Amino acid sequence: QVQLVESGGGSVQPGGSLRLSCAASGSFRSIEVMGWYRQAPGEQRELAASIITGGSANYADSVKGRFTISRDNAKNTAYLQMNSLTPEDTAVYYCNIRARSWEFPNLRQTYWGQGTQVTVSS
Repeated sequence: QVQLVESGGGSVQPGGSLRLSCAASGSFRSIEVMGWYRQAPGEQRELAASIITGGSANYADSVKGRFTISRDNAKNTAYLQMNSLTPEDTAVYYCNIRARSWEFPNLRQTYWGQGTQVTVSS
């Protein structure tokens, strides 16, 4: 059983900032990738940013230069610092991890958080 607890969503005016957190707990050997996806109303879920264990990060073009993803491996926690927010960033943000199974080390499993709403509006 793996749980992802997200926090930090909310409402902000254009140009503002928010910081999302995702804490993973439960039975897994290690987390290879931690990421944030987002889904706006009527749209498909898309990757916003992801980060691997070593710290290398990947960003969607739409958030490059404004969002920063980081992780604390000791706490199994990922963060998404979002700056210069625009109404187009309004979406439900989902934490996602790819973890190695504790019981079967060669097995990778993907888990999702429950989502946190981010609303950017004046």
